[in-house]
Amino acid sequence: MSDIEHQPLHELPRDLAGRVVLQIIPELNAGGAERTTIDVAAALAEAGARPLVASVGGRLVSELQAKGGVWVPFPASSKNPVAMAWNVWRLARLIRDEGVDLVHARSRAPAWVALAATRYVKRPFVTTYHGIYNGNSSAKIFYNSVMARGDAVIANSEFTAERIATLHPMAHGRVRVIQRGTDLKVFAPEAVDSERVRALRHAWGVETDQRIVLLPGRLTGWKGQRVLVEAARLLKGKGLDDVRFLMVGDDQGRMGYVDDLKRRIADAGLNDIARIAPHCTDMPAAYLAATIVTVPSTEPEAFGRVAVEAQAMGTPVVVSDLGAVPETVLAPPRVDASQRTGWRVKADDPAALAAGVEQALSLGASAREALARRARAHVEAHFSLEKMTGDTLDVYAALLERVAGT
Repeated sequence: MSDIEHQPLHELPRDLAGRVVLQIIPELNAGGAERTTIDVAAALAEAGARPLVASVGGRLVSELQAKGGVWVPFPASSKNPVAMAWNVWRLARLIRDEGVDLVHARSRAPAWVALAATRYVKRPFVTTYHGIYNGNSSAKIFYNSVMARGDAVIANSEFTAERIATLHPMAHGRVRVIQRGTDLKVFAPEAVDSERVRALRHAWGVETDQRIVLLPGRLTGWKGQRVLVEAARLLKGKGLDDVRFLMVGDDQGRMGYVDDLKRRIADAGLNDIARIAPHCTDMPAAYLAATIVTVPSTEPEAFGRVAVEAQAMGTPVVVSDLGAVPETVLAPPRVDASQRTGWRVKADDPAALAAGVEQALSLGASAREALARRARAHVEAHFSLEKMTGDTLDVYAALLERVAGT
């Protein structure tokens, strides 16, 4: 597969008209893998292919269908070994009945099912290594290894590719880095009506003269909400009283964690400035409403979608210098301070986060506008939706051409 990895993009075939591509993923709810699934399905439809998505369903099914994708109800979320064995036969039959040319798996349990099914019916198999997939035991590493067993393996960052090389050396020559793409027509300041921003600020209880430090993300410990609460305490102690710290995201049933956050906010005397808000469905407006966006993850992120989207909107970002997120944000010492697109700070360090936020908040109007232009240009050059979907379709087409030539 090294011919796919190293062949220049402009020389790769991309004629997928009439082809049937099946992506398989547990659910179609919020998340980077789910969003990428829909984006690739839309690109396939535009290319004249038939994009199928096998999943138990979710709130994004209607969007998938609106963009030309075809939802195929399938128990892809099952991790029961007996059910998975049964699913191999079901998926193989689905592949044959629908004339599927290629299968792309985006999660481990359905990837094992898809691996067996595609080997049985002799179809090309693609995987995307979306996450960090924790686990140090040999059994866990073996379970995770399915994401490195595709005929082509897509890594969503250089960080992820390095992890694959370390844990799954058998994937050498089959790995292609394709970083997450952002729809720059949606994530554009000029595309957001001021009323959308006003409505969000009102829903969050933020006054017009108050600035917002926003942490968007699932309410879970490694996303760094506790670090932001402590950083907010430090900043309040410096007299910073016109800023509201908002943690916006889905609790996904982690009510114990939410209760702990609320206790920490109260104990720090921050009830007047720090708040937890539900999942937001209008993220372009949320980024535009924010003065600063933070990504204070305490564990490595496999990519860092929030940092890219916020930069596309021209909002300064302060991120943990950890995992793949630093790949998306230009900051010293990697670049000169004049080329900065955000701040990278030590992970799990409230003082470092507070210092980064304080510096970003201190930007004057001209400096903020210049940073916004640099950040937008950086995203346009490296993280556009068109680049991500085009590179993915190139992998599909090259695989299919190689199969046709054998």
